[in-house]
Parts: sequence; C-alpha cells; structure tokens
Amino acid sequence: MMRGIENKVVIVSGGAASIGAEIVDMFVAHGAAAVIADVDVESGGASREPHEKRMSMRTDLASDDDIRACVQATVDRFGRIDFIVNAAALYEDEGAASDRMAWARSFDVNVTGPAMLVLAARPHLAAANGAVVNIGSISASVAQAGRWTYPASKAALAQVTRSMALDLSRDAIRVNSVSPGWTWSTGMERLGLTREAVDRIAAPFHFPGRAGERSEVADAVLFLCSDHARFISGADLPVDGGYRAMGPEGRESAFAALVEAIPAR
Repeated sequence: MMRGIENKVVIVSGGAASIGAEIVDMFVAHGAAAVIADVDVESGGASREPHEKRMSMRTDLASDDDIRACVQATVDRFGRIDFIVNAAALYEDEGAASDRMAWARSFDVNVTGPAMLVLAARPHLAAANGAVVNIGSISASVAQAGRWTYPASKAALAQVTRSMALDLSRDAIRVNSVSPGWTWSTGMERLGLTREAVDRIAAPFHFPGRAGERSEVADAVLFLCSDHARFISGADLPVDGGYRAMGPEGRESAFAALVEAIPAR
C-alpha cells in the first residue's frame, strides 16, 4: 500500500474513462475517496459502480462555474481535498488544418482548465499539504506528423507544472506530472483497434516491445501523490517504456552499420 493515500480525497478530471478511470479506481482501492470530474460522467466503469467513496460531478474544464461547483461539491461531500489529478484532455488535432477555435479549445481544456481547477482547490490543498499531478504526454517533447495543437498544449502543461510547483511550494503543495507513452485506452477500443495491433505498432518505439497499461500510469500517479514522493516536486515522470530515451536511431546500432560500410582495405 502507498503511504499517505488512505482516507485522503482526490479530484480526477477526466476520471470517467480510460487512464482517468483507472486512476480513480486505484485511489479508491487504496482507501481514498475520489471525485470523477468529467464532461461525460456516464461513461467508463468507474462511474457506473456505486461506491461510498466515489462521486461523479459533471465538470467541463472550460467552465469556471463547473470547476467551482466541483470543488464545492467535493468539500461538501468529503470535507477536504488532498489531491488533484488532471487527466482530462482534448485529443482532437487537425494539424496544419487546425483553425483558431481549435487552438483555443485545445489550450482551454488541456492547459487553462487544469490550472483553474488547481487554483480553485488551492486553499483546500494548502490545508492538507496536498499534491497535484498533471497528465502530460510524450507528444510534448517530440515532433509528430499531422499533430500541432495537442503536442503544443501538452508542452505548455509541462511548463505550467514547473511554474505551479515553484509558486505553490509556499503552501506546501507539491506539483508534478506524468508523461505516458502509447497506452492501451478505451479510445483505441472504440476505434476498433485490437491490443495485438497496437502492441505491434508500438513495439519499435518502446523498450518492452508493447504499449503501456493504464494501471502502469495510475501506479505512477499514486506514487507521486503518496508520502513516498514527499521530496519530489516540479518533476515529470516518464511512464513511456523508454520512448523518449530511445532517440531517432531506434533499436539498431547506427554505429555498427557505419562500421560495416567501411570499404575493405
């Protein structure tokens, strides 16, 4: 069991499905109360199974009224807020075809909304010496063909995380991020993809030769909220199977290929 999780209270934006739902379930399994803050609270198994330590609250991160209502409902129901996990994200991305509204919506949900949720909960987090975990992405640090708005918003969230960690440290609030690699998700399932197909395509980019599990991301989030991470703040934890470490040369030795190309003397 992770120390410092039991009997605490977490708000998980985007907690109704996929990685967010896994995070909710993981907190509850460790004895915490969890609030699912999502625009679609009906989706995902986490919101459908009744549990005394789980509550759903329809929350659009683009709405300050929704954010305030979520924070107040959490305090009314559970009496405190110890953790914020920002897992909600807008994945829509038309690359170079993205218009101004698409850019604004992406940043509103992926960057501004998470910041506003943390600020709304700040007094409660400060009272609890709490922690924030923002869900970033490998997309923040590499070029990806045909994707402009999503990677840019995640790169901005990474910088917000660092600045937030610095400024909120005066309230003894720790702030970190987790950046997953390719992770098997409900969105992939809805597209009709199989796990086998996703693992096959992901294999060249990840050291374990597969996509990640949602539980592997949730484990990292719980760790960063727990007392085990009490001296960690302003950091990004890559849960990416070595994706960012691999680099453009991939699995094969470019140096060996260069040596083989040397003409015989």
